[in-house]
Amino acid sequence: MEDHDEPRNGKEAGSAALRSLAIMEFVANSERSVSLTEIMQAVKLPKPTVFRILNTLEEAGILLREPEAKRYVPGERLTALAGNVLLNSPWRSARRAILEELVERLGETCNLTVPNGHHVMYIERVEAHWPLRINFHAGSKVPLYASASGKLFLAHAAKRVRDRLLTSAPLIAQTRHTLTSLSALETEFAKIRRLGYAVDNEEYLAGIRCVAVPVVNDQGKVVAGVSVHGPSTRMNLANLDEILPALRDAAEQVSQTLDW
Repeated sequence: MEDHDEPRNGKEAGSAALRSLAIMEFVANSERSVSLTEIMQAVKLPKPTVFRILNTLEEAGILLREPEAKRYVPGERLTALAGNVLLNSPWRSARRAILEELVERLGETCNLTVPNGHHVMYIERVEAHWPLRINFHAGSKVPLYASASGKLFLAHAAKRVRDRLLTSAPLIAQTRHTLTSLSALETEFAKIRRLGYAVDNEEYLAGIRCVAVPVVNDQGKVVAGVSVHGPSTRMNLANLDEILPALRDAAEQVSQTLDW
């Protein structure tokens, strides 16, 4: 019996690619994991076609299926692809200029970050003029739970997504200050949502503190973070009133460049 869903020529192959893209876009744009039925309704394709595409995308590491709920979320290859697109965005020079101005105001190294699987990825970074520097660069990644930006993203994620991210990989103590219990992290997330910013108090690197604020898109979703970090000897968390206004100004400027 002939399978009319299988592409036989260039035009049909293109249609198959577009069907796969439509499914990837729907999963990537969802704030929670989605079911087979939800995907079928969104892309208006029959169950056998959607099921076969999902299996192919899952085998390729582009989508990930939650084993218990049989729901789908972006896989590592899709999140890596999204990160690389942002790294090479035509808006990159504008965002770098915003961070350069922020560094001038604060006198410390500043970053623009996005969530990337279980990590935060730096998509732009401007170093302050200090002799002692941390060896990070655009494309570097740090754990979500042990970084200011990462905790910011987790705090604003749907609880189902947050639980999956926190339980599907070990919470390793990076320093003696790292929060590694789910209850302590949930308390921290509630504080972040209340205050509107997140702090890394020597939780990833001993002697380094970081403060991050959210970048929000037109739909009110936290899609990136603007952060500043420096040695604990210079970064006094008691003086955040001197830091937060500049960070929030920069985050608002970055939000105007959003193309994701």
